[in-house]
Amino acid sequence: MCVITLGFESDDSETRMDPMVSDDSLSLFSKSESSASEQNVHNREPTQENGIKKHRTSLPAPMFSRNQLSLWSILKKCIGLELSKITMPIIFNEPLSFLQRITEYMEHTYLIHKASMLSDSIERLQTVAAFAVSAVASQWERTGKPFNPLLGETYELRRNDLGFRLISEQVSHHPPISAFYSEGVNKDFVFHGSIYPKLKFWGKSVEAEPRGTITLELNKHNEAYSWTNPSCCVHNVIIGKLWIEQYGTVEIVNHSTGEKCLLHFKPCGLFGKELHRVEGYIQDKSKRKVCVIYGKWTECLWCVDTNTYEAYKKNDKKGGEQKKFKEPEDDVRTENDEADDMPEIQETVQVIPGSKLLWRIAARPSHSTQMYNFTNFAMTLNELDEEMKNVLAPTDCRFRPDIRAMENGNMEIAGAEKERLEEKQRAARKERSKNEEEWRTRWFRQDINQHTRTTDWIYTGKYWERNYEDCPDIY
Repeated sequence: MCVITLGFESDDSETRMDPMVSDDSLSLFSKSESSASEQNVHNREPTQENGIKKHRTSLPAPMFSRNQLSLWSILKKCIGLELSKITMPIIFNEPLSFLQRITEYMEHTYLIHKASMLSDSIERLQTVAAFAVSAVASQWERTGKPFNPLLGETYELRRNDLGFRLISEQVSHHPPISAFYSEGVNKDFVFHGSIYPKLKFWGKSVEAEPRGTITLELNKHNEAYSWTNPSCCVHNVIIGKLWIEQYGTVEIVNHSTGEKCLLHFKPCGLFGKELHRVEGYIQDKSKRKVCVIYGKWTECLWCVDTNTYEAYKKNDKKGGEQKKFKEPEDDVRTENDEADDMPEIQETVQVIPGSKLLWRIAARPSHSTQMYNFTNFAMTLNELDEEMKNVLAPTDCRFRPDIRAMENGNMEIAGAEKERLEEKQRAARKERSKNEEEWRTRWFRQDINQHTRTTDWIYTGKYWERNYEDCPDIY
């Protein structure tokens, strides 16, 4: 999954910024710290009557304001350096590890279960396409940076109510690669992949180019699908309001039938008319277009018969020619603008008569803006109770003290712990180098993906045996 970040830390960084914030800014956190204990009590949710665990609906403390800190004051000292060499202050983070962030793929697992129950392969591909789009929807307005996983860090999540369990591991640090494996609790699907985003700094924006392939297997139909994610860009990292767009072509291939889905995540464009829009089509094994898919990755996704779509577009174009007008001069943007103005978002997708709804985004909680713009699903990812402490691997990122401190609003402790963990990781790397010792992954191995025939990180199948004797001490 391609996750938007403002930069990745590196344990080889030559340019290191103070992980804390200024004394003036620390006053921003006092309120959140004082309210943390009160909200912790509020978040201790009981088990529901049906036996399904009731998950928390908010974080222990609200997020802090970033308004008094300037990212430019950091980046101007790093001109000419690789973006991966820049260590960002913790104030630009969100209290999740990247391993937890990619777990947000699973928020709409119901689409996988739905696809598995469909008898028609085209309808299955439509639903898989909806899942691929829904998986990036949680990035909307998420401009906080997830914590970089430490080498050997893991994350597990089991959600019986959603019908899946997942394990992920940071298998490489240079380059940073995160591998994950998920399966249905009823063995109806397997979903796995490895993520390696490549970052580019363009002056006013940061672009994340996705690397790595994602594979979904539907066991009932003996089918395997694979795809890569669109590119992501966060605008105005220097000055102005941060905003996100995703663009590029996503090709979803059914390796069993030869059918494909091509989805075009459209770039914003000069006047923002295409912001967040997704449009594409499904073709059968003879490359004949059988349906069109359209919508917004921030809102919904629809499909319609190809002929109906073409007729609608033809009529729409005729009507549009009668409504041509000259753009106001003040709408024209120049290269000298201080910030990339965020286009006005049109929230409604124009639905073509005869279309079928594939997916619609769920509403975020009312307090989401105070909680890093988290979805309801994201709110639950770092919760940790006493029962979980006894079964999780010691490398699980719920045990990371810097993320836990940040979640609780303790920014000074979070910054100090983040620095300590980075130093510990550097020392461990130097010790391995001194002893000519190679790092050994625990739960994944590098091998060939049998469906894509490319190198991938393959799950060993042993994590749920819960033998943690050889787990490294990384915290």
